[in-house]
Amino acid sequence: MKLVRYGQSGQEKPGLIDAQGQLRDLSAHVADIDGAALSPASLHKLAAIDVASLPAVSGPVRHGSPVARVGKIICVGLNYADHAAETGAPIPAEPILFLKPSSSIIGPDDTVVIPRGSVKTDWEVELGVVIGKKASYVTEAEALDHVAGYTIVNDVSEREYQLERGGQWDKGKGCDTFSPIGPWMVTKDEVADPQNLGLWLDVNGKRFQDGSTRTMIFPVAKLVSYISEFMSLLPGDIISTGTPPGVGLGQKPPLYLKAGDAMRLGIQGLGEQRQTTRAWSRELA
Repeated sequence: MKLVRYGQSGQEKPGLIDAQGQLRDLSAHVADIDGAALSPASLHKLAAIDVASLPAVSGPVRHGSPVARVGKIICVGLNYADHAAETGAPIPAEPILFLKPSSSIIGPDDTVVIPRGSVKTDWEVELGVVIGKKASYVTEAEALDHVAGYTIVNDVSEREYQLERGGQWDKGKGCDTFSPIGPWMVTKDEVADPQNLGLWLDVNGKRFQDGSTRTMIFPVAKLVSYISEFMSLLPGDIISTGTPPGVGLGQKPPLYLKAGDAMRLGIQGLGEQRQTTRAWSRELA
């Protein structure tokens, strides 16, 4: 299934995308696509619905984050060897973890706001892993049993805040609008191998990132198991698994986003996102 949330911000309804690409309303069957709806039992019930019986939604609609009330976004830094190399960082011996707040979440095609005074806002296409069942001290062999599905995350980053302002990376990762998620969550039964997905990102029509999850240092099962040693992963949590090379920081010279730039990014089988950027202003905050 491709599960979505659609409608105006704060008023999203649950839906799914059928085999013909038609958006259909799920409101009669589930209140929202949240942690409770992502449990194995709930997903089994949704999968049994006669899709043709669901109301079709016509006309253009806004997609929100496909997961409501995300508890936490756990991100993995430098998880692609070639990305670590382009930034001049050593290959990590263990996954590097940081958190993004839920206040950074926007829909996949919403506007990304460049923070006040920022000159180093950057892009990162990433595979998002959506948790469907609580995971605490799980083994790698058990890990994927706790995954509900997969989505796209643009881990927008402010590199000055991240690297030059002291302390943890979180400062440069958690700004408002820095986590576009979606357009949908694809349930894990439709993703044969999460370690064999192409992912890419364009800025203003130019391809900057063009990689594959094959080159992850720590694969999805390892990440779920590893993170569950340090914190419980709860239904609706999202793991953002790192980015391939081609970020602005890695360009020579570095290249960063400015107001009016357009990003387009996607992952094989998981859809596409499109965002434009605007400068922060008090009137629009």
